Amino acid sequence: MQLDSPLAHGEVALVGAGPGDASLLTLAAAKLIGACDVIVHDALVSEAVLAMACPDAELLFAGKRGGKPSASQQDICERLVSLAKAGRRVVRLKGGDPFVFGRGGEEIRALAAAAVPFRVIPGITAGIAAPAMAGIPVTDRTVNASLAFLTGHEATDQSRMDWQALVAAFPVLVIYMGTRNLPEIARHLVQAGMDVATPVAILHGVTLADEQQDYGTLQQVLDGELVGVSPSIVIIGGVVEARRAWRMLPA
Repeated sequence: MQLDSPLAHGEVALVGAGPGDASLLTLAAAKLIGACDVIVHDALVSEAVLAMACPDAELLFAGKRGGKPSASQQDICERLVSLAKAGRRVVRLKGGDPFVFGRGGEEIRALAAAAVPFRVIPGITAGIAAPAMAGIPVTDRTVNASLAFLTGHEATDQSRMDWQALVAAFPVLVIYMGTRNLPEIARHLVQAGMDVATPVAILHGVTLADEQQDYGTLQQVLDGELVGVSPSIVIIGGVVEARRAWRMLPA
């Protein structure tokens, strides 16, 4: 089976929609989006990507937003199974990459348990795309030989994060959904030994019309001077200083 071959009736494709700009889709993603019966999409899929759907395709919103009413993951999984069992050709469209903090693993396990055929179309994950579009290299041989991707939801006192180990091992951190809990994250990092002067980038809506980039330090986060917009990708580390802007931001 080729990745971009037409979906069979009753098949589900988990498709990564990338960071937002439709030109950053993979060829397989673009082809399947334009030739399916129903698209179940999350809140981070841009209008430009959804506009590529077949005119007859049904668009079903299944977005999740922190602190707001949203579909449970079980509901989403059950909907995918139900649509497939009804013979629909289904694209489950997820911002970035389905398997990077996208709960794609939970969805393929549910599909497999229900004997629903599926395929996965990876997407450009925001943790790499957003810094790249901002001119920030997530790895730079003058700065880091390791890199950690984290979720911003793990910032409570009951967090599974080993903050001291993170600070000791990873000079650069890329945090998904990092804005809401950024002050707590900064507090944990500084308590674990990270310098308060460590540079921080907060990148929102990169490649989209509402793109916003904010820069500062951990100290400015702690002081409430650096806040940013949610949802955002947060980059913490010396690679932020290696930034070289290469394009104009949307007016």
